[in-house]
Amino acid sequence: MKFEPINFKNKFTKFTEHWSPRVIAEMNDYQFKLVKVASEFVWHSHPQTDEVFIVIEGCLKIEFRDGIVSLETGEMFVIPKGIEHKPSASSECKIMIVEPKGIVNTGDAGSELTAQNDLWI
Repeated sequence: MKFEPINFKNKFTKFTEHWSPRVIAEMNDYQFKLVKVASEFVWHSHPQTDEVFIVIEGCLKIEFRDGIVSLETGEMFVIPKGIEHKPSASSECKIMIVEPKGIVNTGDAGSELTAQNDLWI
């Protein structure tokens, strides 16, 4: 076991791609992923799991078919499994996602934004 904290600021310097989650830790079967986002993502859902969005820096908008939530630095939101959503950010936003290992970022939708899974930094 290493007795070193995980520094988000440092980890965010290790990649530049948007919508490409990077794993920084695991707890049981869950992964903690850092993601840089900008512009719009795709409509998608995760039929098998809830998903947590935590805004580290910036502003994130998450659209739903029947509403919208806006998150700012220091805020989080849990999306229940099976709920279709579309994240977006007008300028670069840094977020953490907490979800089970093996979850694909585009969920059931698939698209050119589908990222390689299980990339560690």
